[in-house]
Order: sequence, then structure tokens, then C-alpha cells
Amino acid sequence: MKHPGRPRVCAVGEAVELAPRDPDPSADYEWRLVRAPEGSTASVGEGAVQRFGPDVAGRYLLRLDAGDTSHDLSVHAFAAETRPSVGEREGYSAAEAAADGALTGDPDGTAPGEAAGSARPSRDGDGDVERPRVRLRTAVGDDEVRVEAEVRPRGGGVAGGDDPPRVEFMIDDRDDLADSDVTVEGRTLRVPRERLPERARIYAVPVTGRAYGVQDAVDVRRTGAGDDAAGGVAGEDAGSDADAATDGDGIAVARPYDPPEWALDSTIYEVYVRTFAESDRGGSPLAAIRERLDDLADLGVDTLWLTPVLQHDGAPHGYNITDFFSVAADLGGREAYEALVEAAHDRGMSVLFDLVCNHSARDHPRFRDAYGNPDSEYRSWYEWQESGEPGTYFDWELIANFEFASLAVRRHLLDVVDEWAPLVDGFRCDMAWAVPNGFWMEVHDRVKAADSEFLLLDETIPYIPDFQAGLFDMHFDSTTAFAVREVGAGNEPAEGILDAVEGRRRVGFPEHASFMLYHENHDESRYLASYGEAAARAAAGALTTLPGAPMVYAGQETGQLGRRDRLDHANVREDLRDHYRRLLALRDDHPALTHRADLSRIDYAVPEGDPDSVVAYRREAADGTAVVAALNFATDAAEVRPSESVDGTDLVTGEVVGVDAEGSVGGGVDDGSTVTVSDVVVVPVRD
Repeated sequence: MKHPGRPRVCAVGEAVELAPRDPDPSADYEWRLVRAPEGSTASVGEGAVQRFGPDVAGRYLLRLDAGDTSHDLSVHAFAAETRPSVGEREGYSAAEAAADGALTGDPDGTAPGEAAGSARPSRDGDGDVERPRVRLRTAVGDDEVRVEAEVRPRGGGVAGGDDPPRVEFMIDDRDDLADSDVTVEGRTLRVPRERLPERARIYAVPVTGRAYGVQDAVDVRRTGAGDDAAGGVAGEDAGSDADAATDGDGIAVARPYDPPEWALDSTIYEVYVRTFAESDRGGSPLAAIRERLDDLADLGVDTLWLTPVLQHDGAPHGYNITDFFSVAADLGGREAYEALVEAAHDRGMSVLFDLVCNHSARDHPRFRDAYGNPDSEYRSWYEWQESGEPGTYFDWELIANFEFASLAVRRHLLDVVDEWAPLVDGFRCDMAWAVPNGFWMEVHDRVKAADSEFLLLDETIPYIPDFQAGLFDMHFDSTTAFAVREVGAGNEPAEGILDAVEGRRRVGFPEHASFMLYHENHDESRYLASYGEAAARAAAGALTTLPGAPMVYAGQETGQLGRRDRLDHANVREDLRDHYRRLLALRDDHPALTHRADLSRIDYAVPEGDPDSVVAYRREAADGTAVVAALNFATDAAEVRPSESVDGTDLVTGEVVGVDAEGSVGGGVDDGSTVTVSDVVVVPVRD
């Protein structure tokens, strides 16, 4: 039995999942409440997997026993009024959301303008509450290790309060570091070097009177005299450690919740595997995808997301899985899959495996055995309604939800993770909101222990800030996707896109969070078909000039109009493909368009064109290099006068787009001058 993981955080009225890690389904596990705050009447029941609900603010200590082995786990509960809104909070499950009436969905896709995915939960709550955010920075000195919490916003006024946020530090129960070994002064924690164990995982949560924020963490380890003392240390956290401790040990610091660097500026390409290849060609679909990898590399793609490749019930999307350990025969089997992954890796491409943990197909042999049979050994694998039908979402008729209270289910799915993770570079996690947080924490720690650069991408709509705290590295930016579709539909002004991106921070995502930008996928209508040519070209500009990793759904770049139709490779819109190629190349080449480059609003006027269809903004790299990007979703070109002094040459096309006050084309854009924007323009800011 492994330790159940890091300390848990919640507010009174919330619950956290308690479960053994790496479980043996045949073993006996028992949870005990060892210590609770004064006045608490909270308790734990029987069973290896439980939901524990604190009833008084403070620290709880629970113990998991299994034979001769036991492990302690701390739960830190904040006051009830700090509880985040529905859908944002730690431990909030899809079952609870459905009970609250907060989830609606359509298994066949979405109408134009709606957010997309396998679920579209709506979120209630006080929209004026801004959650505080924290980032830990570590300095290693001769005598001590200092961990400082940088909180944003820095002053008062966060979450409706006048007092600045406080910081709650926590020490991992797994590590040999006691509260008495550290000193906490305000937002700084200090550990004397002589008290530092072989490993110390330190966590911090920012808290105001109305909200607690997303947890951050640092992992501090002693290294041997022959090791690189800075190994695993990311840039700013690589404290000076030239003079190691007298015992010959150095100290390395890692940030376990930061996303892999390679993923931040990746270009993700979703392949709907059963419609990607031509119908009249021989070979397997996976082999046909392999044949087109050079074309995708030429487009600028460096990461492939393949929809599910496992054995399924015949539904073409592949999400109804009947065997989690076998590649579907209709795709060519495991040999074809491994050949595709190898070919992608040979071209420097990463591959994302679509991991489905919430459910199986009803055609799965174990569900068939359990259905209508209370005596089946697999009966406990599934959720059941009083009607005798399996639990599911949105009345989907071909799937059955797994029951995560079953250790056998958890064991099965962890074995699935172990089977596929070594072959690929990351998981795109289907319906992540519908799987307990505790399970995702275990998956995160499991794959990162083997490969710290492994990517975990969540499909959670709307996104959940707490998923950044040791569950996932990158998040579907469904909020911005919804905004881009609303702009295309004419329901919102184009500046609403900036509101959406800025909303990431307001709801609580820390600065180190990363996002996948998209505006269509296999679950919704094609943007081009819904909103037209002009809007589609501008939307491509949004994907490639805003902070995030752009995702292109196969066919999006070639003018495909059907959501899941077989791709028409013989009638590719080369002009549209060239548009995407230029935008992706510019994003890869220009430092001001990287994920970490600053985004800021600028003043601008639209003397000609539809102002509601235009948005302009500034991106600036750490070295001061800056550009202004302008998008125009309208059919007619617009003249845009930015407040910034910019060059008049578009970096996307190389064309001169600056027009001076007398109407002459060329030169820079100063007072009275404009930039002509047909769809997307990116111009350098002058020094």
C-alpha cells in the first residue's frame, strides 16, 4: 500500500475523497480520524474509499490502516464562506453537479455559439468573487532554505475583502519534516538546512475572508555530492547552492505543478481517427495517418491528439470502450498504433493518448456480466440507478459509469494508465470532471514519477482552477472557445475574447497555469460552416496570437464543413491552409506570441468598419519585444488606429498594411495613421 498522497484542502461544507493508492482489491483498508479541531463531530465510516466532510475549520488528521502498515493524511479545512463556486472546488464530483442541476449536455454536439465537449456544466455563484492566487519561490542559502509565497493580487480588495490574503503553509505527511522544524513569518517559510530531510514537499494556499485559492507546491530534495545540485530546478527557483552543506549534500528544487515546458508552445492537432483517411485507400486508418505526418509537420503541428484507439462497441467516435488494453482491430491493431507513434516521434512530434476513465461501453464484457445480475462479481464496478439501469450522464444509452468506490475499478484503470503511458507523451483526459479528484491526483503522481515531462490535459467544461493543483498540466480553455464562437455569431463584441482570457485569473488559475486554445472539435459544428469565411480566418488569428497552445481540429485548416465527415483530401482549401501555416509559423518564431508573453489591452479606434467586430491587443516578451495583434471578424475590412506606435508591415503576410493620415500606404503607424485589417494582422511595436 502506498501513502494516500498530499495534504487535502477544502472548505467546511465540501468533502474530499479518501482512498488507498495502488490498491490491492483483496486487501482490507480502514480509515480512522485521529485528530480534529475543537467542536468537530466529523467522522469517517467503513470502507476503503470514502468522502470525508469536515464540519469545523481547522486541521484534521486521518489514518489509513492496512494490516501492519498505516499512513497519516492531513486535511486542512477553511471556513465555509471561503468555499469556491460550484464546479471550481476541490473534490467536487460530476455526480454532485448533476444533483445540483448544474450540468446539461448533448452527446451529439452543440449548437452554434455554445461551449463544446462531452459536457457543458453551467456554474452558479457570486461572479464578483475573485480567488487569490499564489506562486512559491525558493531560495537556497548556506544556512537555510527559504520558501516565499508571492500572492496576487498583492493588496487588499481580493474576493470582496479589504485585508490582503493570508497564506496557509502545509508540510507533506509523507516527509520527515515536523511543524517544529520550520519557521513561518507571514508569507515566508524557513527551514534550517540541518533540519531538512532527504525530501520535503511544501504547499501553500492563499486565503481571504471569502475565498481560498489554488494550492501551489515546491519539492525540495537533498542530492548526493556527485549529483547536479540544480537538477530538476526550474530557472527562477534554482537558488544559489555553490557551497553545499558540509556533509557533501546539495539541494535541488522542483515545481511539481508547473506544466512541461515542451507543451506550453506546442501546436496540437486533433485527429478523429476513423474519418481522417480516404475511404478508397488500402491499409489501416492508423497507417493512413502515418502517411500524412509530413503534411502535418509542414503545417506546423508538433503534437497529435488521437481520439480513442481502443477496442470499442462500433460507435465511430471510439469513446465507448470494450477492452482498455487492446487497440481496435478496425484501426489496424497495436502494431499499427505503435508504428504511428514511432513515426511521429521520428519527426519530433509528441502524441497524446485519449484516456477514458469515467465509463465503459455497455458492450464491455464485465458490464454485460453485471447487468441484471446482482450476484455478478463485477456488479460493484458500476453505478446503478434504482431502476436497475447503470448510472450515466445526459441519458447516453451506450455507456455505463464506473463506480470509483470499487478498488477493483481503480486497480483496473491504474493498470490501463501503466499500459499506455510509456508509449506516449501525454494523456488527453476525457470527461475529467466526471472522475474523482483523488483518482486524478494519483494518476498525476504515477505518470510524473516515471516521466516528469508527461502531459496531462483535462477536458473539463467549464474549466476548474483547482485542477491545476497536482491533477492536470493544461486545461481546455472552453471559456475563450465560447467567446470566440459568440463573437462569430454576432452575439458579443470581439473584445469579449479578452474578457474571457482575463477571466482565467479572476476565477483563480495561477500564473503558471497553461491552456489549450480551440474553437471547434469533434463535438461541435465547424466554425467555418457556422459563422462564415471572414470570422473563421479571424478566429484562426485568435488561436495563434493569444496566450495558450492552439489546437487545430483535422479539417479545420482545409475548409472541411462537416463535423465528423470523412476528410476530403482531394479538395483542400490551399488558401486557408496557407493562412494557418503562416500564423503557426509566426507564433513559433516570434517571442512576443509565446504562451508566457504578456497580454495587455490597448486603446484603439475603428474609423472604418464595424467596431464590434474588431479587437486589438498587445503581446510583449520578457525581453521587451512587443507586437500588436488586431482581429476583424466582419466581412468588410476595417481600419484600426492603435494607441501604440507600430510598424506598418504585417508579420503574418509580409504585406504593408499601414495607412497614414493622408491615405498613403506604407511606413509606420503614428498619430492619425491606421492599420488595414481584413482578418488578422500582427505588427511590431516600435521602440
